[in-house]
Amino acid sequence: MKDVVIIGAGPGGFTSAIYAVRSGLDCVVLERRAPGGQVLDTDWIENYPGFPGGINGAELMGRFEKHARDLGVTIENDEVYEIKRQEGSFVLRTRKGEIETKTVILATGTGPRPLGVDGEERLRGKGVSYCAVCDGFFFRGQEVAVVGGGDAAVEEAHFLTRFCSKIYLIHRRDQLRAVGSLQRRAFDNPKIEVLWDTVVTEIHGENSVEKLTLKNTRTGTPGKLKVSGVFIYVGLVPNSYLYKGLVDLDERGFVKTNVEMATSVPGLFAVGDVRVTPLRQVVTAVADGAVAAITAEKYITGG
Repeated sequence: MKDVVIIGAGPGGFTSAIYAVRSGLDCVVLERRAPGGQVLDTDWIENYPGFPGGINGAELMGRFEKHARDLGVTIENDEVYEIKRQEGSFVLRTRKGEIETKTVILATGTGPRPLGVDGEERLRGKGVSYCAVCDGFFFRGQEVAVVGGGDAAVEEAHFLTRFCSKIYLIHRRDQLRAVGSLQRRAFDNPKIEVLWDTVVTEIHGENSVEKLTLKNTRTGTPGKLKVSGVFIYVGLVPNSYLYKGLVDLDERGFVKTNVEMATSVPGLFAVGDVRVTPLRQVVTAVADGAVAAITAEKYITGG
């Protein structure tokens, strides 16, 4: 039986593992995709302490992974299908079999929230994208749209200027929600044009994105915009489908925890973006992971 199973190998999951191993716990990290989580898709991180000038997201996660492996952390490519609670432990049903563990740390993060408009799902991967770092290169020399007004939307719009001839930043309000430094960078870039008070109501194209139908949120006036791609950054959906009916979630599906990262189920903890938190950043996920691992150790030992 494991002492702790950590589901998800992002910043919170890696940090949980590092602290767990250093506390003498027998742990394993399960990751269904590539270790690193959403940070792998982040081109440049400028606000993580210790890296003046910034660092590429994939490089930062590579350092996290090396740190964990150097301490003896086991990281397995596996997907959890079910978490069953039993007396004194949990049984995880995974793609590779079953794992019994005393505690579980949920570090499954979030995924992109879709716009929910006609044409979006049909053209997903054919010009509709949720990751500029992944797909920006394919739009070299073309005009694209970015939908959203937060940090991710503005940062990715700026990233796309490396490849695209023009980026339309479409925002439903008359001011952006991104931090000031990102806004200034966008406003100063001649390749970025902000379309204020505007929403996308439909995405058109036969085999790939060809144009968008727009609507002005103030006047209701419709419009058309010819683009080859659209990158959507309108929020996040927690990857908590596995926990519905198991732990308490808020109205949006994020996992509720206390300050010690404990959920409503004893022995089950949650860290990072998947939990209810006022800020979703690498640095906060790291802090969550440290707290959860220490709390898990106390739970196991009765301390």
